[in-house]
Amino acid sequence: MATLKMLDMAGKEAGNIKLDDAIFGIEPNENAVHEVIVNYLANQRQGTQSAKTRAEVRGGGRKPFRQKGTGRHRQGSSTDPSQIGGGIVFAPKPRSYRYALPKKLKRLALKSALSAKVLDKELIVLKELKFDAPKTKEMIKVLENVKAEKKALIVTAEKDLNVVKSASNIPGVRTALVNTMNVYEIVNHGSLILTEEAVKKIEEVYK
Repeated sequence: MATLKMLDMAGKEAGNIKLDDAIFGIEPNENAVHEVIVNYLANQRQGTQSAKTRAEVRGGGRKPFRQKGTGRHRQGSSTDPSQIGGGIVFAPKPRSYRYALPKKLKRLALKSALSAKVLDKELIVLKELKFDAPKTKEMIKVLENVKAEKKALIVTAEKDLNVVKSASNIPGVRTALVNTMNVYEIVNHGSLILTEEAVKKIEEVYK
């Protein structure tokens, strides 16, 4: 098991924590991570794009100009895709881009993302993260104390509104729970900040 130094909110050492190699110590599978991220982004698409086909464009009732003698190419309808204002060939229509992936693949991708953070030394474990009230300045101080990057993902075991509200106004900083964090968010943020309780819950849930 890998051992990582824990920090307190002041950025000082607060003991060590052992990380389960089955979750934080595997060889990252880049293909699995890629597939899960593509799936996540596809599932976020609204799929509301729409354009008119030749059959849906208004007009086209009569021949726009005579067949010969104009010096132009022959044309039978103003709705033809080659005409200005005509229909669109293979026009996009509203559709769902959602598709499912195997649970084993998603779990492998999550473990790979977590392990990659450990390898890249981008994982920060806090002994605890608590505020008496929502205070953005206090959260900024904590992030500076632990030397987190500008884009940071904070993961807690249980929902703490003071933590969520303290981080909500900081650009590039997001919060998540152990059961709501995803591979895209982990990879997309430079620093991954976990509380000690979050680490324990991750090892309990994903082992």
